[in-house]
Amino acid sequence: MASRCGYVALLGAPNAGKSTLLNRLVGSKLSIVTPKPQTTRFRVLGVVLHGDAQILLLDTPGIFTPHRRLDRAMVAAAWRSAAEADLRLLVIDAKAGITDEVRAIAAKLGEQRNWLVLNKIDLVPRANLLPLTEAMQKLASFARTFMISAANGDGVADLLDAMAEAMPEGPHLYPDDILTDLPERLLAAEIVREQIFLQTHQEVPYATTVETEKFEERKDGSVRIEATIYVSRPGQRAILLGERGQRIKQIGTRARLMLSEILERPVHLFLYVKERPGWDEETARLRALGLEETP
Repeated sequence: MASRCGYVALLGAPNAGKSTLLNRLVGSKLSIVTPKPQTTRFRVLGVVLHGDAQILLLDTPGIFTPHRRLDRAMVAAAWRSAAEADLRLLVIDAKAGITDEVRAIAAKLGEQRNWLVLNKIDLVPRANLLPLTEAMQKLASFARTFMISAANGDGVADLLDAMAEAMPEGPHLYPDDILTDLPERLLAAEIVREQIFLQTHQEVPYATTVETEKFEERKDGSVRIEATIYVSRPGQRAILLGERGQRIKQIGTRARLMLSEILERPVHLFLYVKERPGWDEETARLRALGLEETP
């Protein structure tokens, strides 16, 4: 049987559940997940081997109306992934329904190969799903529709089977034992950023970025990671540090445990918090995230 391989872009508004779906399909934590919107900032590749097919999943930033240079680069990254993909899945939060953001995304999908994925179906009455599907079909052309819960796995197996069958014939582009092309340095920074999202509130998570300054393999099999958290204002630094440094200690502890589990070896994690006004407008900071704006 001929091998199959292709790219599948996961598109949607912030908080549609794209990252949860990617992690469910890959069977490992690659994209960070939080209850807050706009968590994903760059394209994350997940490699799934299913039968003779290698499915290259592209988790993308949520598409919204951008304001900052960082926002524009995030949205550009999402549409760039969509343009490169063999198949595009528009993931909709079934509970939220058709929002202005969903309408705007649907209007730009065009005639490429698009599938509709209604996510979070465990949170809405089944009777609401068919009218939602019909309304979406009036906004864009979808070849197929799937109803799933990425959180508990309902319907995900059927979606996976269908994606495997839809992949074009061709050689696998990655070794079959690889899950992602995400560098471990970037993964470490993302796990720290996830804890910032989970443990701080209001504008603080959105005003921070994390860069891994050192990723050193040690002779005893452990790894030493040093990461810098950049914030925009002094008050945000104070919040991150917490009283007597308790909050940054808690962020580091939880991130270290998660990284030890993902990297499957002991991790020594050291975090530093620095004020850097305007980091979200700096070319160097965006490039550190693998982001670039469209020309």
